[in-house]
Amino acid sequence: MAYLSSLHHAPYPRLLLHHRYLFFSASSPPPVVTTRRLVPTLACHGRDLLDVMPYRDSRPSGTEGSRAGPGGAPRVTNSSTVRGNATAQEAHMPMWRERTPGTPRTWKKGDRVMLQEHAEGESQEKSWRRGLTRSLESKGPMVRKSWTRDGNGMRAKESGKVGNSRDEGTGRRNACKKMKKPPDGEYAGKLRVELDMCSKRGDVMGAITLYDSAVEEGIKLGQHHYNVLLYLCSSASLGFVQPAKSGNMGSGIASIGPAQKLDPSPSRSLGGSEGDNAYASESHVQDQGKNKADLIPGGLKAQTVSIPVEDELGDYARARGFEIFDKMCSEKERVQMSEAALTAKARMALSMGDSDMAFEIVKQMKGLGLKPKLRSYGPALTAFCNSGNVEKAFEVEAHMLESGITPEEAELETLLRASVVGRRGDKVYYLLHKFRTAVRQVSHSTAELFEAWFRSPTASKVGKRKWDAGAIAKAIENNGGGWHGFGWLGRGKWTVAHSNINENGVCLACGEKLAIIDLDPKETEDFATFVAKLAIKRERKSNFENFQKWLEKHGPFEAVVDAANVGLFSHKHLSLSKVNSVADAIRLRFTSKKWPLIVLHNKHLIGERMKKLNDHKLVQKWKQENSIYATPTGSNDDWYWLYAAIRCKCLIITNDEMRDHTFQILERNFFPKWKERHQVHFTLEDRCVTFQMPPPYSVVIQESDKGHWHIPVSEEGLLEKDRTWLCVTRQNSQAQ
Repeated sequence: MAYLSSLHHAPYPRLLLHHRYLFFSASSPPPVVTTRRLVPTLACHGRDLLDVMPYRDSRPSGTEGSRAGPGGAPRVTNSSTVRGNATAQEAHMPMWRERTPGTPRTWKKGDRVMLQEHAEGESQEKSWRRGLTRSLESKGPMVRKSWTRDGNGMRAKESGKVGNSRDEGTGRRNACKKMKKPPDGEYAGKLRVELDMCSKRGDVMGAITLYDSAVEEGIKLGQHHYNVLLYLCSSASLGFVQPAKSGNMGSGIASIGPAQKLDPSPSRSLGGSEGDNAYASESHVQDQGKNKADLIPGGLKAQTVSIPVEDELGDYARARGFEIFDKMCSEKERVQMSEAALTAKARMALSMGDSDMAFEIVKQMKGLGLKPKLRSYGPALTAFCNSGNVEKAFEVEAHMLESGITPEEAELETLLRASVVGRRGDKVYYLLHKFRTAVRQVSHSTAELFEAWFRSPTASKVGKRKWDAGAIAKAIENNGGGWHGFGWLGRGKWTVAHSNINENGVCLACGEKLAIIDLDPKETEDFATFVAKLAIKRERKSNFENFQKWLEKHGPFEAVVDAANVGLFSHKHLSLSKVNSVADAIRLRFTSKKWPLIVLHNKHLIGERMKKLNDHKLVQKWKQENSIYATPTGSNDDWYWLYAAIRCKCLIITNDEMRDHTFQILERNFFPKWKERHQVHFTLEDRCVTFQMPPPYSVVIQESDKGHWHIPVSEEGLLEKDRTWLCVTRQNSQAQ
């Protein structure tokens, strides 16, 4: 059995931090244990993190290291790193430690080991690994180890050199040459690089080891150092680490990770309905085996691989995390507090189930001059929902809104799950409208929660028996169509069906016609002004103002063509003939037969392309029709075609889903509505163009005057006629 031991028998958990030696009892054959990491097999430079083997494995039987020591810090193992019959020691000492010059000697604390990986057919790559690679009693000379990967796996190759020479076979750097000690700023810089690498690999214990070594050396840590350390400790305390460079937590509640659970699942908590058997076979909400239902939305896929962390290591990381946070706050350190550090502390509070602490932390940010982010509220929101405290969870949401933070689908889904489990019909109704305005089309996991709610006995008991039909109709008209906001209408069992909407906007399950939700003309005008201001900030002012003047002179247009998107359709090189085919096809749909505005960067209209006769003729034809605008060098043509389509209140022909950073800054509530009503998708095959025009209804959660609901499910790559909708109706929804 392996034990972690030290000379001074330091108590847990300090045992690991000062000596970090791994020993085995003399009675048992030592297994081969490669460097233990929390990361899966990595490609490219990740493979450079090779094992460091000791030069001598034997040690006197009477040494303290050979005896079984007391229990130490939690073991971190990975089954893929355990092999055969020898002993490996894990190296964790920092790279910045100075080496003592001199002739052949015993290995000293802080020695660095040269590693090499020789890949067949590739150039040799060198990498360094930190750490002690000698036993406590060994007196052998310092030997440079070169590690080579071949067909038989990893093997050690000794260079025969002694000392700390970096260049094998040369005398340029010999063991006697004295190295100058770098200044403190260089130490801190190297520490930052090493911590970033630990974060990128998800190496929690490596980062803690670096921290302990830095404290021992008296190196002053900065805000970034603490942010990375706290990110890793807080992630491990939650049970999963997501490798992320520089400790980037991501945004929103999804950054917490998949470790947090909500007990129990919605379908069981609601007590079952009259149609339990049918529900079990038809509903999308399935029991997750013996596991509790995940609080983190299942429909929101993580961008990085999550590395599971055992409970023992999680507890240790949390304890060290609070210790590191306290040091950051100490007067001696005088490090400026950050939102990231406070959020990490809130995540550690979540790992203990301390919802009040997590909420108090985010409340303190404003007093410290820090602006909370969406991720800042995730721990408090999750903790209250986990504990079933629905009222406090909605207090967190109210605080978010006061701080100017808009919850996204992950946060709303978390609140919805807690509300469904808590049988809070008023909160479910409120959240339906929050999803309608902020999300519009819901994920599959959110749709499952709504279906579970409507099938429950509790849902059948909520609602008004009598209401004023005239007042309902007036409210729908004032709201632009699609909802009234008067609460649940009617009583009785709900019927939930998975349906489609036909080309006329009629639900195939219930026969109701969905509404087109009008866009406020003033909102459209304000949106055009907002886009123009953003474009002028990011483009040369004169360039965009020249375009605005040109558009006023030659507009309005009935459609705008994103020529770069059209011309590159199923092609590596831009084709002007494709642009012409699409522009001509959409022109023929208009009564005026006027050519649409073609927006294209000027780099596509100069050089060799214009020497082609057909391309030259097409451009000249568009110029004669005043239907082409060439955006200038250094500009982003997205701003030009987007502004033109908004200003002219016309269609935009593009398959661009407008999700990149250019469109992320646009107003979230209005832009999706505008895009839905104005974007035209297309397909092009053998110059035959097919358009997918905007549907004659709004693809958004809709509430009818009868109290019925239609909830669209978000599905990429499907035509609107194939989109799944939840059709929710009940018989006793009649005005009195």
